[in-house]
Amino acid sequence: MAREKRPQHHHNFKAGAMNALIRVSSVISNSPIIMNVDCDMYSNNNDAVRDALCFFLDEEMGHKIGFVQYPQNYNNLSKNDIYGNSLHVINEVEMGGMDSLGGPLYIGTGCFHRREILCGRKFTKDYQEDWNAGIKDKLQESIDETEEKAKSLAACTYEHGTQWGDEIGVKYGCAVEDVITGLAIHCRGWESVYNNPKKPAFMGVGPTTLAQTILQHKRWSEGNLSIFLSKYNVFLFGHGKTKLRHQMGYHIYGLWAPNSLATLYYVIIPSLALLKGTPLFPEITSP
Repeated sequence: MAREKRPQHHHNFKAGAMNALIRVSSVISNSPIIMNVDCDMYSNNNDAVRDALCFFLDEEMGHKIGFVQYPQNYNNLSKNDIYGNSLHVINEVEMGGMDSLGGPLYIGTGCFHRREILCGRKFTKDYQEDWNAGIKDKLQESIDETEEKAKSLAACTYEHGTQWGDEIGVKYGCAVEDVITGLAIHCRGWESVYNNPKKPAFMGVGPTTLAQTILQHKRWSEGNLSIFLSKYNVFLFGHGKTKLRHQMGYHIYGLWAPNSLATLYYVIIPSLALLKGTPLFPEITSP
């Protein structure tokens, strides 16, 4: 089923599609866990679903986990990867580091969410997932009844006057809506888990040319910088809700664009100094 689109109603891009799917799936299966994978990615590891469920079902920590995030891997990159699109630093270092601070951010794909957290539920210590919720009701409904309900939930006017895109579902108003959605989940008290198996769980198609890379990084950089300059600035939005170290982890991406200035300086200035024979460090002199 496709969501309804009309020129006079903003469809809110991927976030709008995600929210429509959340509503429609609630009358079809109402599964307590939702898997989110981009259309240009595919499952590469048949253990990924089982592994994610193991985190949610853990007797000691499972009730704290809001979502399980897998890394974003590509299958079309060259061996040399001259544009750095393999995201090795993010996948192997940064995301794993955030795992010890409250969990990685939501990157928009390769993720398993609890349905309830996407619907705005706050974490409580006595939280227990009802794994049988909705199953009996769904079995009693006919296909025609389910289809009619789903059509109304996918209508372009359904969200008018509601909290969808704000307090409920994936958030609207940002090029990287996944980041602020994950941040809001963390600020409601939930933790996340990063799982990076040896065999990639999901594979996709990444940018392979300079033009594609610049376009992708431009979108990510602008989106993350806009978060840093908005009300969703982690130090403000997450104050008193998440750990300071966790907030600093988020700012690695919020300051991704300005950080390019320091990188350019590191690349250009030492090279010019070496060409002109200017010493970069003080000369060593013996006493």
